[in-house]
Formats: sequence, structure tokens, C-alpha cells
Amino acid sequence: MSAQLAAYTTSTGEAFQFWVLGTVAVIGALCAVFMKKAVHSALSLAGTMIVLAVFYLANGAYFLGVVQIVVYTGAIMMLFLFVVMLVGVTAADSLKETIKGQRWLALLCGVGFGVLLLAGIANASLKDFAGTGQANANGNVEGLAALIFTKYVFAFEITGALLITAAVGAMVLTHRERTERAKTQRELAEQRVREGKHLPPLPAPGVYARHNAVDIAGLLPDGTPSELTVSKTLRERGQIRDVSTEAINDLRALEQRSTERLERTPIEPETFKRPEEASK
Repeated sequence: MSAQLAAYTTSTGEAFQFWVLGTVAVIGALCAVFMKKAVHSALSLAGTMIVLAVFYLANGAYFLGVVQIVVYTGAIMMLFLFVVMLVGVTAADSLKETIKGQRWLALLCGVGFGVLLLAGIANASLKDFAGTGQANANGNVEGLAALIFTKYVFAFEITGALLITAAVGAMVLTHRERTERAKTQRELAEQRVREGKHLPPLPAPGVYARHNAVDIAGLLPDGTPSELTVSKTLRERGQIRDVSTEAINDLRALEQRSTERLERTPIEPETFKRPEEASK
């Protein structure tokens, strides 16, 4: 009786943790869906997974909590994040539908998944907690291992195959085969001369600016930013920071201080006198 009562009662700390972290998890999930940039969506999903790991740890499922952080958040989500950054998926990609009817099919699948989720939650809330003590009789890790490698072994193997396929697909997408010999620096310089482009190598980002990050354009002597100093990919993504205004303000302040210093009257140094002459 006491075990059943404990299953239905919640302490103040547990309730506070649930409502705070649950709100963070829901916000992260919504940001993963509605964020315009894929990198931001991946980071939001990683935050949601970390919150779920905290829930597992708080409920005593230590193995699931550690796996959630190490495997899903630390490995799979970082793989997604690196693939997104290397492939260059941005909000500027074409939104033209290449497969007819895929949006309606995706909407139908989403509605079906939502109905199944609501039905599962309602079914779980209408029943009593039973079987948890028997399943965890020898410990949570041993009980989970027994289910994974006996009843759900095929689902576990299929999931592993899907993860390996995802890793191989990421490697294929980011790998580019070189079909011709790489040009030397001399050949590249001769090509720039023939095409009449920028003859010397491109300047580094942040030249004459207050920062030297790759997303800050270098400044020309007049303080205007140069587009040649930043990557074309960053320009198309709109991820370039402009520090030209700060640089111009610093230049004006420096000129003002120089003008004020030059307009001061020079102070003549005092003539050195011997102690005997000073006493007279």
C-alpha cells in the first residue's frame, strides 16, 4: 500500500523540477521545429535531450540518463550538427517542392503520430503502475539489458543499423572526390592574372578591425568593410558581423586625442641647478 501511495504522490522539489525543466524541454522542442536555421534547431534539440536525461536521472534510471547524454546528445546530435555545418544547410535553400505531395504526406504522418502519442499517454494515465518492481528486481541496468537482448533484440539491431547508415551517409555527403590535380600557388596566381581578378591572395578577415574572427569583414583604410575578406558561405547565410562603425568611431577618437595632444603648449624642462646655487 505504501509503495502504491508513493507512486501517486509527488514532493514539492519533484514538482518544481518537473514544471521548470518540462517548460524548458517544450520550448526547446518548439524551437527545434520553428527555428529558421538548421544549426539553431539542432542545438535546441540537444538541449531538450539533456533535459530528458535529467528526468531519467531524477527517476532513478541512471543507465538511461547516462546513455541519453553520452549517446544521443554527445554523439548523434553532435554528428547532426557537424553535418549541418559542413554541408551548409541554411535557411536560404530552395523551398520548392521536389516530390509532389510530400508536404501533405508529412502532415498526415504528423497527425497520426500525434494521435498515437495522445492515445498512449491516456492509456498510461488510466492504468496503475504494475510490474516495475519485478522488472527492476535485480537492478535497472540488468532488467533493461534483459529486455534489449531478448524481447527487443531485433528492434535494437535495426536501430543500430540505422545509426550506422546515418554515419556513413554523413561521411558521403561531406566527402568530395578530387577528379583533377590540385593547382599550385603559381598556377593560381597566373589564372588570376589572366582572368583580371584580385591579383594577390585574399586578405584575412578582421584586418584593420577590432577583431580577427572569420565572421568579421576586414576594413579598408577608409573604414568600409571589404567583402573579399569573408567566406562566400557566411555572406549567403547572413552571419557576418559589421564592426566598421566601431572602427570608425575609434579612429575619430584617436584623431581627436592626437589633435588635442598636438595643440598643447610644450613645457620647458627646468634647468638643473647645483645645491649650492639653489641655496643662494
